[in-house]
Amino acid sequence: MSNKEQKENQLEIELSEEIAEGTYSNFAIISHSNSEFIIDFARILPGVPKAKVKSRIVLMPQHAKRLLLALSDNINKFEDIFGTIEIQEGKHGFPMNFGGPVGEA
Repeated sequence: MSNKEQKENQLEIELSEEIAEGTYSNFAIISHSNSEFIIDFARILPGVPKAKVKSRIVLMPQHAKRLLLALSDNINKFEDIFGTIEIQEGKHGFPMNFGGPVGEA
């Protein structure tokens, strides 16, 4: 493939400053219908009984599977460099008190 053909096949991606800052999420809820997958990214905070959804992504099933494959590939590459990512066992996969001190009245 020539340089000209490569340039014609490249996609230019624009990233605004606001989006580039990112949104922190420590919880995701995934649901689906027959035509789409919905991923809600939420933030759970210690002592707060509600998790507020910060971002929702809607994907076609084909794109959801591409995301799964790309994420798996990136996790494998990460673990090759930095070691295995350990997952805590438990009902939610994360400590509800975030490992901090528990207050008493």
